[in-house]
Amino acid sequence: MEKCSPSLDTIKMQVYFDMNYTSRREFLEDIHRVEESRLSPVSREITDTRVKTREELDALYRKIITYIQLHSSMGSPTDVTAVKEATAALQSVFPQTELGAFMVLLKRDKEQQLNELTMIVTGIRLFNKASKKGGEETDLHELMPAILNEALPVTSKSIENRLSASQTLVWKYTTVLEKLTDPDSPSGECDTPVVLLKQALYNVKQHDVFLKMLLADACLCAKHVEILQTALSSQMKLLKETVQSKTAVPTAKVFPLFKSLSKLWSGLQDEAQLLNIFNNIVHNLQPFVASQANIFSETYLDGLLEASEVKTDEQRITESSGERIVPAEMNTQEWLLPETTASVNELSLQYDGVCGYTLVNRDGLLLPGNPHIGVLIHEEKLYVFSSKEAALKFASSPGEFIAEVAEKAKHSPELIQLLKLHQQFSCVSPYLEMQPGKGLLVKPITKCESGTQTDIHPVETNIAKSYEWNEWELRRKAIKLANLLSKVTQSVQTDLSHMRRENITQTWLPKDAASQSKRDGESNVPKPQTYLAGLRGQRDGLVVKTNLTRSVDE
Repeated sequence: MEKCSPSLDTIKMQVYFDMNYTSRREFLEDIHRVEESRLSPVSREITDTRVKTREELDALYRKIITYIQLHSSMGSPTDVTAVKEATAALQSVFPQTELGAFMVLLKRDKEQQLNELTMIVTGIRLFNKASKKGGEETDLHELMPAILNEALPVTSKSIENRLSASQTLVWKYTTVLEKLTDPDSPSGECDTPVVLLKQALYNVKQHDVFLKMLLADACLCAKHVEILQTALSSQMKLLKETVQSKTAVPTAKVFPLFKSLSKLWSGLQDEAQLLNIFNNIVHNLQPFVASQANIFSETYLDGLLEASEVKTDEQRITESSGERIVPAEMNTQEWLLPETTASVNELSLQYDGVCGYTLVNRDGLLLPGNPHIGVLIHEEKLYVFSSKEAALKFASSPGEFIAEVAEKAKHSPELIQLLKLHQQFSCVSPYLEMQPGKGLLVKPITKCESGTQTDIHPVETNIAKSYEWNEWELRRKAIKLANLLSKVTQSVQTDLSHMRRENITQTWLPKDAASQSKRDGESNVPKPQTYLAGLRGQRDGLVVKTNLTRSVDE
């Protein structure tokens, strides 16, 4: 939460750069991944469409044209002129009547054909653009992607301007601190904030290192653009010689040339995207050097310099180039001399080429080492120094000075990244070297001595377990195997083996229950009795029916 702290801003700058800068290959992979994710909805809509009517076929053909325009970045899908050019080029190689054959393909085959059509149509449009105006050749600059024409001249110039300003600040801060930390100079300027000046020096020095890396990448992009432009020009000439004024050219001969043009065009677009990424990183690094500019203005620095000469790194190296290490003076150490070492300026040096003795002896001052004085080899690592005296004193006890540098880095953590001291701090690793799923702070690897004992001449055992020397035993086994062919395996179950699986069932015991019903009731009814008179004795007698039923109450 500290405000206006150059030390904290340096650490923030290092974290930002580590998390946003990577190798050229990974940058290109990210660009292609973003491009693929941007086009995947349109591609999926084309490959998954099921058309049934004429209107749906027309809509699908327009979607294919839109996909080609988005993929090639040659004009917007809303630009009528660009749409007409893309439609005419597509109809020449893929007329609308072939949509039926396209629809019956598998999804993977559809995607492959879609990419091939995109490359061919892009090549045709580039060829038409170069051959317009009655066959006159168009300037190669007009064929470049618009984004590349904007980024190429601006990015390198912008980085160079910022780098020049940053280097000037580094040289001024170095001269001021060299003057203030000189033990022979009078200590009359006790009010000068030396600690803040050192933090500001580390801040602008780190900014200078990052700008140099980005400038090298931008220059590499410019070289790749030149190579691609040359290849594009030669490919365009070959295509014109192949086509010339012919009315018909075999597709097997001309389509590969169109695809080559499209690949070169895509390469130029990738370079333009890279330049934009580098330009954005440079722009986003600028706020991290604002604190030192607010604390120490140019007028204040000029006042501290007074009449002191501001020396560049090249001037310092030139002044000390006359000094040479004589191995006989320090025969206990191994040295690399410029007379006996090829490409001495390209060696991988410790502390990123900074003099370790000056860093310790002058309380954190960063002076560039001069490899022409002599390069010290200590524990398979290379060290350079700003003067012969510094080299001899460091070589007298290198272990102590290396430990002192580590102590300086503990008090100023930004030096770990600036001087590349990750090997001395094994628990800290740069973001680019992190393993997936692990943090920046890792436990150091613990090592121990171990040994194993093995036989000097181990002999392989070639014992065949199935070998039989007795032919009668072989006969017995053969008969046994032959008898097995006529046998049948049977199995039975018993009460003990039946359902051996353990089963558990939970039941509820019956509970007593009672219910109340209505009371019993009864009723009596009269018993009916009937008497018939005159049934016997008289043939034609009258039968009389008499009711003898008695009441219940009687």
